[in-house]
Amino acid sequence: QVQLVESGGGLAQPGGSLRRSCAASGSIFRVSEMGWYRQAPGKQRELVAGISVDGNTKYADSVKGRFTISRDNAKNTVYLQMNSLKPEGTAVYYCNADVRMSSVTGSSHYWGQGTQVTVSS
Repeated sequence: QVQLVESGGGLAQPGGSLRRSCAASGSIFRVSEMGWYRQAPGKQRELVAGISVDGNTKYADSVKGRFTISRDNAKNTVYLQMNSLKPEGTAVYYCNADVRMSSVTGSSHYWGQGTQVTVSS
């Protein structure tokens, strides 16, 4: 089995910063795409940022220039540095990863447990 364990996040003031991390563990052969999603009350889950194993990144337009995604392939860990936070960024943030458990199996999509991030004064 594979688990994604998230840490960081919580409460920040507008204009503040938070850093999230997410580590994949278990029966892992290879982790390919990793990313962060968020879901605000009454809204659909949306992509915040994604990163390939080669380090290619993509961001939602709403976070470009403020959020930075990075990863440590040796630790199967993805990070999200969130700067200049805005109240509309309040949501539950989830990490995800595409993981292969062996050389003969395909990738499966896994989710972290999700953590509330609240931006408020």
